[in-house]
Amino acid sequence: MNIKRIGTVAAIAIAGAVVLSSCAANEGASTSPSSSSSSGTDYSKLSGTLTGSGSSAQQTAQATWTAGFQNVASGVTVNYSPDGSGAGRKNFISGAADFAGSDAALSDEELSGSFAACAADSKAIDIPVYISPIAIAYKVDGVKDLTLDAKTIAGIFSGKITKWNDSEITALNKDATLPDANITVVHRSDDSGTTENFSEYLDANAKDVWGKDPSQTFPYQVGDAAAKTSGVASSMASASNAITYIDDSGAGDLDKAKLMVGDKATTISAEGAATVVADSKTVEGRADNDLAIDINRTDTADNAWPLVLVSYAIACQEYKDSAKGELVKGYLDYVVSKDAQDAAAKEAKSAALSTDLSEKAAKAVASIK
Repeated sequence: MNIKRIGTVAAIAIAGAVVLSSCAANEGASTSPSSSSSSGTDYSKLSGTLTGSGSSAQQTAQATWTAGFQNVASGVTVNYSPDGSGAGRKNFISGAADFAGSDAALSDEELSGSFAACAADSKAIDIPVYISPIAIAYKVDGVKDLTLDAKTIAGIFSGKITKWNDSEITALNKDATLPDANITVVHRSDDSGTTENFSEYLDANAKDVWGKDPSQTFPYQVGDAAAKTSGVASSMASASNAITYIDDSGAGDLDKAKLMVGDKATTISAEGAATVVADSKTVEGRADNDLAIDINRTDTADNAWPLVLVSYAIACQEYKDSAKGELVKGYLDYVVSKDAQDAAAKEAKSAALSTDLSEKAAKAVASIK
């Protein structure tokens, strides 16, 4: 994979957890693409309502996509509720949602079960739609330039490092005046794909310090817990001497630490996230149209940001209700298009899918029945 298109960055903070409707979002649409897609789908002929649930990291992107889709498919309403990745997958599996947004692909255990909305003998597939760096965001009195490595991050979030002027932090920040203050850790309280990606990064780069297997559930009883991206952003807004991990789209005006990648202090960027995804492979043993990605968490390429999430749209390969399948297929065909990807990159600080990955995602979408 080779990421070639990166959108510009807009400082858009995550708002409260709300249901996003394509009709309500229409005024925010940033593109006016043709009513027919490059794949030949005539969006203007579609009608009905779609319910999506899941990733709060996707919230800004989903608002952008539903707005743009309303311009070309006025007969379709897409309601997306940013309930968190774990809740989204559960809602999709139970049939409460027509598709899910998830910052983690379906697990082998989930794939071994049944999906209420899917046709008999049909399973769900993971389609990449959103690539974003995860920020280590902080608010520390008198500190505007902070560098951390995987070991110090693992130490902080596991509760082993409790003071901002701890020797491990000062060793990485010799020119900073770090306060003799307690560190307030803010983490996700809900089952979160962002947490899973965060813990995968620490497991790959600081396993001895982190000491926990990757999980959607934050594993330590430390600091303050908040639900969803919006909850974390809200908690950080009122905190002091605090630190968190958060999708870059939700970081707002918070300061963001540089990350030691190899021997270089690296600044967070969508381009760096895209580099890592381009250097990664798809998970082996999956169905042909399942594009779960095995992220290269130890990538040390120039400007790489291995603390990255790939967020998916999860849909049935074949729906029990073929009409619902056509709606999901139409919407996701739009989501993986260049217009939609570039618009989301601009609004959510994400990286648009590369040409190669976009083509693979479009092929997977086209297989939905």
